Amino acid sequence: MTPNRHNSSAQQKSSDNDVVLDAVRDCVLAVGVRRTTMTDVARRAGVSRMTLYRRWPDVRSLVGDLMTREWIAVATGAMPESRPEVGTRPPLIDGLVGGVEAFRAHPLFQKIVDVDPELLLPYVLDRRGASQEALLELLAGALREGHADGSVRVAPAERQARTVLLILQSFALSLRTMTEEDDAELTSAAFLAELRTVLERTLTP
Repeated sequence: MTPNRHNSSAQQKSSDNDVVLDAVRDCVLAVGVRRTTMTDVARRAGVSRMTLYRRWPDVRSLVGDLMTREWIAVATGAMPESRPEVGTRPPLIDGLVGGVEAFRAHPLFQKIVDVDPELLLPYVLDRRGASQEALLELLAGALREGHADGSVRVAPAERQARTVLLILQSFALSLRTMTEEDDAELTSAAFLAELRTVLERTLTP
């Protein structure tokens, strides 16, 4: 019986966290991170501020957990079903390109880039965040599967995963600085096609 009680408790905590993170998301989409307060979040979530402070010390830590949840959901949602008949590489590349496209279109990402872009700088210049660690784990696992079935160039999986994530981050975070949507050769779609080419040439044995 004890494991069931533990599972129930963990599920309840996850559900409670989601309610709070949903409230943070709504606040950030409405007014941005800098104008969001713990009072605003507590009111939207229907909890007391003390309840929030027991789990998160400030708004930025809340937003950090929100970004982790949202970015991991984008990544996992973009990954297609495995297709053993073609090997790991083709569906993996489909998922990676689709994930970059979905990430760039995500309302939270767009709001942060437009209003609070400095929030992203630590994860680009200084350290890896929880979502990056989770993505690296997903990538490394997929790459190892590709090594095993012969569809992905064999290399140290951790290094290869980090290299691929660096490529993906550059397209996800900086693509709009390079696109010109009125020029057919420089549209977002054209650059995503280039991303596909880069990944194919990087990962093909």
